[in-house]
Amino acid sequence: MGFLDINNATKSYGSVQVLHNVDISVEEGEFLVLVGPSGCGKSTLLNMIAGLEEITTGDISIKGNLMNGVHPSQRNIAMVFQSYALYPNMTVGKNITFGLEMHGVPKPEREKALADVAKLLQIELLLDRKPGQLSGGQRQRVAMGRALVRKPDVFLFDEPLSNLDAKLRVDMRTEIKKLHQKLGTTIVYVTHDQIEALTLSTRIAVMNGGYVQQLGTPKEIYDTPANLFVASFMGSPSMNLLPMTVQVEGESVYVKTQTKDGEGVRLKCVNSADALRAYDGQKITMGIRPEAITDPDGADQSSRHIEAVQARVEVTEPAGSDTFVTCTFGGFECVARMRADAEVKPGEIAPFAINMEKAIPFDPQTENRIA
Repeated sequence: MGFLDINNATKSYGSVQVLHNVDISVEEGEFLVLVGPSGCGKSTLLNMIAGLEEITTGDISIKGNLMNGVHPSQRNIAMVFQSYALYPNMTVGKNITFGLEMHGVPKPEREKALADVAKLLQIELLLDRKPGQLSGGQRQRVAMGRALVRKPDVFLFDEPLSNLDAKLRVDMRTEIKKLHQKLGTTIVYVTHDQIEALTLSTRIAVMNGGYVQQLGTPKEIYDTPANLFVASFMGSPSMNLLPMTVQVEGESVYVKTQTKDGEGVRLKCVNSADALRAYDGQKITMGIRPEAITDPDGADQSSRHIEAVQARVEVTEPAGSDTFVTCTFGGFECVARMRADAEVKPGEIAPFAINMEKAIPFDPQTENRIA
């Protein structure tokens, strides 16, 4: 049993089921991120934990106590919303302590809690201002302070950074990460941004169509995606997904592409080679992350198998520390991630190195990873 347990939870609106048999157990101090596209059910699940939405079937427990039917005010949770939800007529200090005042906490305790949280979030100089006098990042800190001051069992974040500009979003992401590491709080965080999910979480639940597609650590989600949806959704740029045919030759297993004009490539498999033998002569989808396709000098020298290919460069996109290269080999377009000083030009045929140790095969029928 975890600190927060979601057992076989479903949610329906009339005859339409929007959440299907969700099972997640969150340990104390974990940072769980619910990630997925709009309409996947992640905010609905968060609202069910908060008590803002009723559970249709299943159970939700916090610290071993069943929460089904328990009013939100009795759950000892704190929620940080996308819209900040601050009282515009109150000062920052009043916004932070208002909930404590409503719960009858004595003034000396409220003032101490406010001072502690203001110092932690570095907003001591803002306490006498009104929300309208604050920037978006400052408002988000105040919203977080209002949650922190209550010392809840579970913190719930509903896309808290989506209203911020790109740089501020990165800065606030770092602050939230520091805060979690310092306080060791239990957090459930909703976002559609897979970079937020990978950088903040201790575990990720990738959701789509009301189902949890995969639950695991950021490394597990990124390196061993359970299916094509997870593979394509997690990662930026997304994983290259190539239709290829399996070819078994003695002890070796290859995958190849073949176009109508005869152009093609053949790559030797080192991952899932035994499982791929059952697909001899059949089409599969081979997933290769952009960083596994690079220039020969930038290839991972510790890899068990690097394949050398020639590919036509279509587009180059310098990105500071890296250069992303859209190239065509075997009749299919791929994105490669090269070093910043890699010298390739659109229109030329250039050498590329593919780290086959990072290649992941998928069954095109079931869309699941081939073990």
